[in-house]
Formats: sequence, structure tokens, C-alpha cells
Amino acid sequence: MAELKKSLGLPSLIALGVAGVVGSSWIYTSSSFFADLGAGGMIIGLLIGAALAACVALAYGEMTSAVPRAGGEVVWGYTSLGRSAGFATGWFHIGAYISSLAFYVTAFGTLLAKYIPAMDAIPLYSVGGAPVTLPVLAAGLALTLVIFGLNWFGVSLGAQIQVVLFGAMLLIGAALVIGALVVGSPANLWPMWTSEQPPVASTLRMVVPGITYVVGFSLVAVLAEESSLSPRRVGRAVVATVGCAAAFYTAVLLATAYVVPWEDVAGMDLGTIDAFTAAGLPLLGLGAFLIAVLGLITSFLGLFVASSRVVLALARSRLLPHGLAKVDERSGVPRRALLFILVVTVALGLLGPGAIIWFLDAGGVFLGVVWFLVVLAKYRLPRVYPGLDRTYRARPTFLPAVGALGAVLVIVFTLVPVPGVEMSLQWPQEYLILAAWVVLGAVLFALTPRPTDPERAFDEMVGPLAGTLREAKRD
Repeated sequence: MAELKKSLGLPSLIALGVAGVVGSSWIYTSSSFFADLGAGGMIIGLLIGAALAACVALAYGEMTSAVPRAGGEVVWGYTSLGRSAGFATGWFHIGAYISSLAFYVTAFGTLLAKYIPAMDAIPLYSVGGAPVTLPVLAAGLALTLVIFGLNWFGVSLGAQIQVVLFGAMLLIGAALVIGALVVGSPANLWPMWTSEQPPVASTLRMVVPGITYVVGFSLVAVLAEESSLSPRRVGRAVVATVGCAAAFYTAVLLATAYVVPWEDVAGMDLGTIDAFTAAGLPLLGLGAFLIAVLGLITSFLGLFVASSRVVLALARSRLLPHGLAKVDERSGVPRRALLFILVVTVALGLLGPGAIIWFLDAGGVFLGVVWFLVVLAKYRLPRVYPGLDRTYRARPTFLPAVGALGAVLVIVFTLVPVPGVEMSLQWPQEYLILAAWVVLGAVLFALTPRPTDPERAFDEMVGPLAGTLREAKRD
């Protein structure tokens, strides 16, 4: 079968990893976080969450350097923990990605409606109490088709556009920081909590959401097969993505709390957007809105291409229909996998934000499961393949285990209501969606026949690495 083309350099990987998950809601929900947790609680809690995510990223970096194959987690789970673990990582990863993609279908138009009131006209139907209007749906479907088209002819075109959009976000972010330094004051930032906001408790409440803010490193790992870099440099890029994302969030949020008193921001509707407008910098307020728009587009683009590669990996390993593993000879694109993601994204996206938010919340559990399994695979891999060269090593070796603890926290706080941490799923809709996804996955796995030629299936799953893995395997 044809292989994916190696066309992604370091700027493309970083842009896909960071801008691929920056999103948009944090720009205008910063006011709500400030009101609940204080500026200190949001910013410091996010940094602690990023540190825990970085521990998981170390495991990703090591595994990517050892087995740089599309849909990395699927391959690592399969080779290190077995067939069922490979399916579980892929299935839960698709669940996390698809929930976000479906959300973006209507989120794009909803975001535009904050500046274009006509987007709220012509309601078509309502699901979960949230109306879906014709302009919102049309804008979302148009964006979806554009994203699909950018990926149809190769990942390099979409990656180049991603670099440009990410560069624009960085420039706007720098302008926000400079503007805040010029007209703002340290007195606006201090103290970082009100008397009613206990610093420690407020900060800890942000840790788990903060983990989910910097998950872009997984996109780098998923796309490793298409990188032109050495495996060692790809492994480093995985970890660097966390630092870049955390720095971007922190800079913009600090600027938001510095340009006007953050307690005033807490009472605003659109967070950073309103903060700079109130400071007499309406163009920078518009810039903050553009970050939100660009963040949504780059996240859509990054997750769309990454999700198709997870489907590709599952199909290569015969855990989904093998026809989805076909790669176009000329373009090196898994077009059937792309079509699969397009159909599922549109089908779920038509439900609207009222229903998709249920899928999106359940995605936190899916992501936690994937991270936990990847860390297990990282510690298991050297035992199964003691002779395998891992050009990037997680140091110190216990840090990925700390990251696994963060993954467990995501799962626990999402499934079990914890006082002071508002992350638990809505009863009964979101618990039913979670249960349905687990049951559907179990049924698919049970009904998927084992390959008649396991050696051939293994060779296709790991590609050129097949011989290396066989030589490195413990007898």
C-alpha cells in the first residue's frame, strides 16, 4: 500500500500542535474564570495543569521517537499492550476528536454572531434547548468543506495555512501584551484573588481544565509519520508544543488582567475582548476576537487531519474496516479516512451545540483514558522490545507517571462530582453518551474479525519499522 508523504517540518508540527487545540472559548470565557477563580487561580492553575500535561508529553515524545507512525497511540498501544489496548486508545481518541470537530460546525457561526447579529436569524430547529439557525449552520458547513478540501490534496497545504494563521495569532497576542504594558498597570493585576476566593482552592480548581488546554502535543505524535524531521527532533517537538501553548495562554491572560482591573473583567461578557475595548483599545479588542476566530479555524484544521490519521491507524491494524486504510498513490492522503471523518463530523454537527456539548464534555474522559494507556505503553515498551532504540528519553523517568496521575484526575473529576470542581458530567445525557460510546466500541471490537494473516497486518500497521521491531523484540 502507498505510504503517507513526509512533508511536515518543525514550524508545521509546532503550528499544528499548538494552534490545533488553542480554540476560541477561553478568550471570551476568561471573564467567567476570573469571577469564579480569580486571575491568579486561572493563570497559575493553568500553568500547573500544563506542567502535568508536559509529563504526559514526555511519554509521547519518547514513544514518538521510537515508533514514529501515523495514529501513534494506536500503534503504541497495540505493540506494547496488545490488540485490545490498541483499539481502546484509537476508539477513545476518535471520540475526543470527533466531539470537538462536531462542536466546531456550529461554534464558528455562533462565534461570528457575537459581532454579526444576523447570524441568529432564521431558526431551523432546536436540540437540547439550543436553537440552530440557517446562517450559523451554513457558515459551519462551509468551513467544514473548506477544511476537508485543504486536506484532500495533501497535508502540506493545510499545514502551510496553519503556520500563517498561527503566525497571525502570535502577532496579535504580542500586540495585546504590548498594549497592556503601555496602558495597563500592575495595580490592575494585584492582588490576584479577592477576599472571597481562597488562593489554593481556586488554583486547584483550574488544574484539571488547564490540562485540557494544552493537549496539542498529541497531534504532533499522530502526524509523526508525515514529518521530515528525525525521530529525535519529532520527540522534542512533542514536548515543546506544551511549553509554546502554555506560554501563549499565559501571556494573553496576563495582558487581560493587566490592561484593566481584572475584577472589572470578571463582570464583563466577552472577557479579553471587552477588557481591551474598555481600556480604550478597540482595535486590540477586535484583535482578541480575531484570535478566537483564528483559534477555532486552526483547531478545526488540526483535529480534522489528526482524526483521519487515527482512523487510518485503526484500519491498518484491522481494528476498523481495512478499506479505510487506503492511501492515495499520487497525493499520499488517506482520502477514505478523510471522507469518514467528514461524514461523522457533519452528521453530529447538525445536532447543534445543545447536543454536541454533551459529546464534548464526555471527551474529557476519552482523553484521560488515552493518556493513561500511552503512559502504560511507554513503561511497557522497553520490556517488550528491549533492543529498540529510543532516541528521545523521558527524564527523569518517573515524570510520565506523574502525568498519568493527571490523566486519572481528569477521569475522576469528570465522572464523580467533587465539591468545588465543576467538571462532572450532566446526568443523565452525558453519562448515557459515555456509556453508549463504550458499549459501541466493545461491540465493534467483538465483531471485528482477527486478521487471517497477523504478520501482514502487523507489517502494515508499523510500516518500515516492522523489521526493526522484530529484531528488537524479546525472544
